[in-house]
Amino acid sequence: MSKDARTWGMLCHLTALSGFVGLPFGHILGPLICWLIKKNDHEFVDDQGKEALNFQITLTIAAIVCIPLVFLIIGIFMLIAVAVLGVVFSIIGAIKANEGVRYRYPFALRLIS
Repeated sequence: MSKDARTWGMLCHLTALSGFVGLPFGHILGPLICWLIKKNDHEFVDDQGKEALNFQITLTIAAIVCIPLVFLIIGIFMLIAVAVLGVVFSIIGAIKANEGVRYRYPFALRLIS
C-alpha cells in the first residue's frame, strides 16, 4: 500500500476533528471531502473514508438523541461522553490508517457501504 493511500486514509479520520474548531458539520464534511477526492484513486481511502463517515454520522445521531436528555441533566454527561469517544476513536483510526490497517470503529452504524 502506498504512502499516499495511508496518508489520505489517515486524513479521512483526522478531518473529523474539524468540527471542534467551529466549522459547522465539519465532523462530517471533513471526511466526506477527503473521501470524495480520493475514493477512486485508492481502495484503502475508499474503505477508510466510508468508515470515518459512518462513525461521524453515528455520533451525530447519538448527539441528537442526547439533546432532549439535557433537561434531565444526564444528557450533559452523555454529550460529553459522545464528544470524548469521537475524539479518541478518530485519533485511533488515524493512527491505524497511517499504519495501513483497515480500522473499524466499534459502535458505528454501517449506513454507507
